[in-house]
Amino acid sequence: VAAGLPWSPDVASSVRAAAKADVKDGGPEVTSIKHRIIILLQLLEKTAQCIAKLLKRTPYLHVVQEAHTFRAKGLPRRDNEKRRKKKAVPVLEKIEKHPLQNRWALWFFKNVKSQPWQCNLRLVTTFSTVEDFWGLYTNIQLASKLSSGCDYSIFKDGIEPMWEDSRNKRGGRWLITLSKQQRHSDLDTLWLETLLCLIGEAFEEYSDEVCGAVINIRAKGDKIAIWTRETENREAVTHIGKVYKERLGLSTKVVIGYQAHADTATKSSSLGKNKLVV
Repeated sequence: VAAGLPWSPDVASSVRAAAKADVKDGGPEVTSIKHRIIILLQLLEKTAQCIAKLLKRTPYLHVVQEAHTFRAKGLPRRDNEKRRKKKAVPVLEKIEKHPLQNRWALWFFKNVKSQPWQCNLRLVTTFSTVEDFWGLYTNIQLASKLSSGCDYSIFKDGIEPMWEDSRNKRGGRWLITLSKQQRHSDLDTLWLETLLCLIGEAFEEYSDEVCGAVINIRAKGDKIAIWTRETENREAVTHIGKVYKERLGLSTKVVIGYQAHADTATKSSSLGKNKLVV
């Protein structure tokens, strides 16, 4: 059997008879060894008989053919493989985001008279991709829905929306003042266009001069402004003002002015003298 030869009861009887003949001619040790062989042959004979009965019930060739057909169909071999396939979760594709040239920060101000001004100003979040900007913009309240005394500010990350910041104190702002009636007709559109000018670097080589933008919601009239970092850089300031006015779609008859933070800070009101107009 170990050599792969066919085995039958007749073969077993022949081997057993030969072994008995050898036992008669051997000594005690040979007799003992050959006795063990005879016992082993008897066991093998019984095993061969059992196998023969099984093969009559299920022919070996039939079993092989069934197994081959089963595998050829590409069916899973085990039930646990079926379960694994059922539990398979589709892999989501990673969405590639479009980076902005700068990282920006959204600030929110709510005027609470019992608190110092700086305590009313809070950093909300930062963003640096187109997708994150739109995700933020579509999930915050529109400027026209804010209560009086509130501000939104969008500034380059690291610059705080206050005159005292080192990158703001020598600068100024292009200011647009709106009437009460414009809050529900023009305010949100003008503010969104202002934000797109900032994050889209609309001022070309002078975009580095831009610090951020602020929208003030006030009972007397709302204001939108773009802040720049250096008042004395007239060429950059003028270019920014002209492009900004054009992007907002303002009539040529409408005049917007540029004010230095230093002048505005010394006035009792938030309106200072215009250093430039376009």
